[in-house]
Amino acid sequence: MFDDADFPAYTMGRAAELIGVTAAFLRSLGTAGLIQPERSGGGHRRYSRHQLQLAARARELLDEGMPMAAACRIVTLEDQLADAHRRLLELSGARPDEYDKAG
Repeated sequence: MFDDADFPAYTMGRAAELIGVTAAFLRSLGTAGLIQPERSGGGHRRYSRHQLQLAARARELLDEGMPMAAACRIVTLEDQLADAHRRLLELSGARPDEYDKAG
């Protein structure tokens, strides 16, 4: 389960600490629709490694002066493109290093 990048393993405080942002920033990404954390039985937000990667990338774009809506859209599109590349690899049976050489 902890090998799964989508497993909601991190509390809001720990997630914010890991990527160097505030809890308010993580909540704002939820409001913007970029990430939707799972909720624990007690209602606490739980974030996955994948969500933290998306949040960190959004922070980079915001630090470069990008508006929130644009940063979230870019991160979403980058994530969709990466997912499409993974699916192509699976369908072709190629190893990731073979794809990198061809791409």
